Amino acid sequence: MTHGVQHFEFWSQDPAKLSDFYRTVFQWDIQHFPDMEYWLVNPSGDKSIGGGIMKPKQGPWPSNMSFYINVDDLEETRSKLEAAGAKIILPFQEVPNVGAFCLFADPEGRVLGIWKQTGKV
Repeated sequence: MTHGVQHFEFWSQDPAKLSDFYRTVFQWDIQHFPDMEYWLVNPSGDKSIGGGIMKPKQGPWPSNMSFYINVDDLEETRSKLEAAGAKIILPFQEVPNVGAFCLFADPEGRVLGIWKQTGKV
């Protein structure tokens, strides 16, 4: 597996308002999933990656956006991150029927995620 960027996320105190902003300015297709309180973003263009907008449930998290890098094994990659100097912010969170992720801060404090897909998006 290549370790490319899979997904971006904007963390917002008012996700509905922020979704309206990006929908208006860039004509992004944004679908709200009320049961998850998550806004799924599908930008226009063949070379765009999708993303999401959400309000952090634990927090505030130490940033206001992140992106997620594909990995084959969350535990192995998390161990490598810690050994290389990353700080684990959220050790593991499952997205039912889709995958799981971990959030970390790199040695300079940028918050990123690693993602292991297990189901269909």
